[in-house]
Amino acid sequence: QVQLVESGGGLVQHGGSLRLSCAASGRTFNRYAMGWFRQAPGKERDFVAAISVSGGSTYYADSVKGRFTISRDNAKNTVSLQMNSLKPEDTAVYYCAARLALISTGRDDYAYWGQGTQVTVSS
Repeated sequence: QVQLVESGGGLVQHGGSLRLSCAASGRTFNRYAMGWFRQAPGKERDFVAAISVSGGSTYYADSVKGRFTISRDNAKNTVSLQMNSLKPEDTAVYYCAARLALISTGRDDYAYWGQGTQVTVSS
């Protein structure tokens, strides 16, 4: 398994930017497809973005397409989510997740999760 730790959350006004990072343990990080999910109070945990093992393929939720960018650095065992043009509806706890091999947008496909980092966007 892999252990994940998110960081980079905070408070930002609408239109601002944040960069979230996820640090992964172990020496087999390059075997895992990675995803970002988010959960607001009273809401389901929803897909945000995903990236394949090699970084060659990415998926985005329609709500963040064109504003968010997912990337990974396999040499450093990290995944990042660059969030631009933030909106109040982006407010949520953001979670990093990992699954062995194939990229997926499905929450239930991910077996390993970080603790989450809070992102709050003021209006």
